[in-house]
Amino acid sequence: MEKTWNNKAWFMVLPVLVLVAFSAVIPLMTVVNYSVQDTFGNNEFFWAGTDWFVETLESARFWDALIRNLIFSAIILTIQIPLGIVIALNMPKKGIGVPICLVLMALPLLIPWNVVGTIWQVFGRVDIGLLGRTLASLGINYNYVQNPLDAWITLIVMDVWHWTSLVVLLCYAGLVSIPDAYYQAAKIDGASRWSVFRYIQLPKMKRVLLIAFLLRFMDSFMIYTEPFVVTGGGPGNSTTFLSIDLVKMAIGQFDLGPAAALSIIYFLIILLLSWIFYTVMTTSDAQG
Repeated sequence: MEKTWNNKAWFMVLPVLVLVAFSAVIPLMTVVNYSVQDTFGNNEFFWAGTDWFVETLESARFWDALIRNLIFSAIILTIQIPLGIVIALNMPKKGIGVPICLVLMALPLLIPWNVVGTIWQVFGRVDIGLLGRTLASLGINYNYVQNPLDAWITLIVMDVWHWTSLVVLLCYAGLVSIPDAYYQAAKIDGASRWSVFRYIQLPKMKRVLLIAFLLRFMDSFMIYTEPFVVTGGGPGNSTTFLSIDLVKMAIGQFDLGPAAALSIIYFLIILLLSWIFYTVMTTSDAQG
């Protein structure tokens, strides 16, 4: 029997395609246009070719910011993924404690990014902040404005507080989807808690962990609002990530060509690393 194709569904997708074109494709093409040209104002452009890309890749400023981004993302993933798994494993699966825990876990995710930065900016101040004054009273010399290590610790703790809940909720969703038959069989076999986690829970959470890993990597690698509000990229350039450097270049210095080239390189790095992570994790999942 010959199949009949119905193309009317494309009319339902058309509004989405138009929206994506205006919100993503057109701005992207504008950035590409700026990246290969130079301007001195008055809407006059001069062809620059790949000069801005070469200049960016040869800049120590770019590589320093990239290294900071990679270190920050590595620390965030190292802390949040295991911590999220541990919290999800210890959350109740039945009873009134379930909605209470879920609401408490979701609360940090409801706070806007700029508000999170403002909260921790005030929270860490030595003069009026609860954290800063407490540490000062204990004799700990803590000042995220002047000490680069304190600034990094503050940003890491802030991000862990804000986003670990996402990992917890994803892991919890994976755990509650495991049928009770698996646990009953493990109990009959006398499996230990570690064996249950290693051979039942962890394999069943692989897909949600992949989603959590990719989401947290992309978000931590593109982080901007929180460190900008808390430290402004300082002290010095110790917390100046690529996103902050990009905004300074585009808005502060108004170097549209170099900023456009940097944004495209930034986008390609995120795309490449996400693809590598996804390929590696899906390949290992298929082999397992």
